Amino acid sequence: MSSLEQAPDHVKLAVDLILLLEQQNLPAATLLAALKLVVKDTENKLAGALE
Repeated sequence: MSSLEQAPDHVKLAVDLILLLEQQNLPAATLLAALKLVVKDTENKLAGALE
């Protein structure tokens, strides 16, 4: 069993996202800008769930 298979879910997801983003062949700045939007959206959803 590989160390990735034993890794926590958030690590597995991060690896999957990195691979997906690398396949897009976009500039790193574009990928980072997109990830910032994802983080902001997720933080907003979490904040709404806590209300």
